[in-house]
Amino acid sequence: MAEDPEPIRVVVVDDHRLFRQGLVALLREAADTEVVGQAGTGAEALRVVGETDPDVVLMDLRMPEMNGVDATRGIVSERPDAAIVVLTMLEDDGSLFAAMCAGARSYLLKGADQEEVLRTIRSAAAGEARFGPAVARRLTAFFRRADHQGLAVTPFSELTDREREILDLVASGYDNSRIALRLNISPKTVSNNISSIFAKLHVADRSQAIVKAREGGLGRDR
Repeated sequence: MAEDPEPIRVVVVDDHRLFRQGLVALLREAADTEVVGQAGTGAEALRVVGETDPDVVLMDLRMPEMNGVDATRGIVSERPDAAIVVLTMLEDDGSLFAAMCAGARSYLLKGADQEEVLRTIRSAAAGEARFGPAVARRLTAFFRRADHQGLAVTPFSELTDREREILDLVASGYDNSRIALRLNISPKTVSNNISSIFAKLHVADRSQAIVKAREGGLGRDR
């Protein structure tokens, strides 16, 4: 008689405790998954994954201490066999492509139903990539646009090259005067570009822009 296959070992990473507990309850009800760890921050995720060696990591993107993109990059570097499944509310192109460039295998929005989450975990454990319908439509639209316009796959593709350069400096802690000096442009030009960045990224202020930029992989230490 054939033995039952080993369950898929899963670590759940999300800073919202109630949402995380709901995911854990869902996975514990499934016969083929086993929750081996939980984390509420990106930094904690690195530690828990190192201790438990899971098959799949369910990863949120917007978290304290370390965002999900950086946590994904760190996990993939140390545990390349662990499949990262992003489960997030963020559906903009910048977040999507930053996560995929960091090594995520699949990307789901938090509106996905329970069966879709389980199917994606199973696919990821089997080495396959899977995307929810809304994300798949964004990918299709992006690559169609890139093919027609000859664009490279770049996080925050809605920004111009100059806007992306300024956003990177903003996320690195530069104020407007330092950005102007570094790029040899006027402070007014910097201010105008930042206003455009806020509008395109749908953020209200500098702090929100910094959070989004860092989630998208910008703002490295200089």
